[in-house]
Amino acid sequence: MRVLGMGNALVDVLAVIQNDDLLREMNLPKGSMQLIDKDRFEKISEKIKGLNAEIVSGGSASNTIVGLSRLGVRTGFIGRVGQDSFGKYYRNDLIAHKVTPLLSEVDEISGVASTFISQDGERTFGTYLGAAALLGAEDLNERDFNGYDYFYIEGYLVQSYDLIRKALSLAKNAGLKTILDFASYNVVEDNREFLLEIIPQYVDIIFANEEEAKALYDVTPEEAVAMLAKEVELAIVKTGSKGSWVQRGEEKVFVPAHKVDCVDTTGAGDLYASGFIYGLTKGFPLNTCAQIGTLLAANVIQRIGAKIPEEKWQEVIPQISQIILETC
Repeated sequence: MRVLGMGNALVDVLAVIQNDDLLREMNLPKGSMQLIDKDRFEKISEKIKGLNAEIVSGGSASNTIVGLSRLGVRTGFIGRVGQDSFGKYYRNDLIAHKVTPLLSEVDEISGVASTFISQDGERTFGTYLGAAALLGAEDLNERDFNGYDYFYIEGYLVQSYDLIRKALSLAKNAGLKTILDFASYNVVEDNREFLLEIIPQYVDIIFANEEEAKALYDVTPEEAVAMLAKEVELAIVKTGSKGSWVQRGEEKVFVPAHKVDCVDTTGAGDLYASGFIYGLTKGFPLNTCAQIGTLLAANVIQRIGAKIPEEKWQEVIPQISQIILETC
């Protein structure tokens, strides 16, 4: 099985803040993803300079695809970068993680997600899309979808309607199962009608968290997963430190989250998706898929950043094998 991802190719600049005053000063609602213009990006960058920030390649879909690749799944990633050092770094990082880079380039600054991590681990994004925002429907090629089985798309792209419609159409015509991750509650709020239009027509699998599901339906997570399961083949609604609801048809399971010390929630949903989709590619039961996703999410939130370091993977892989042994 092969998985193709599409998303904003972003370099993450991660900074831990001592309190949330800085978020209010920069008009960034805690826990949200706000798109910012170049002027605001430069002002936020000045603030970050004094915060001992860490720079890594990221973007929601890319994080998931890299996680899948680390689990041995053959993957590819569609995105757009600038012709700058960030763009070269991003391409090389995908290659280093054995992801096929389907990246177009443009003479623009590569996208940067300024990520502020509060003391409770909650993350807030001020995202300057730069080159990433210039990915358009005209850049998509039918041949890029050939040979894949799943198409994973991040919700942040939902704001580009023509791009989404063409991507979903190409994936459907190529026989791929389409996976949509809502990505952010404010994206769902701003594009609710469009989502309600495309979901029953194109989407097979949905990942949402509690806030995103509420923005779509204004019901409890358990009720939301049941409503989504009537629209798509498989629905997953994550409830943070509580766990996750999963439903396919009339089959519904709940898997509790691991009790760990949360340092940074960045990448929790992305890596949960990696583990869950990995289970799907192997044909594992829903409970197994969710447990693998939960394990990866628990590991990524114990450190800063959206990737699990190599030394931690050496511990995680045997734990996944144990989950499979116990649940399959």
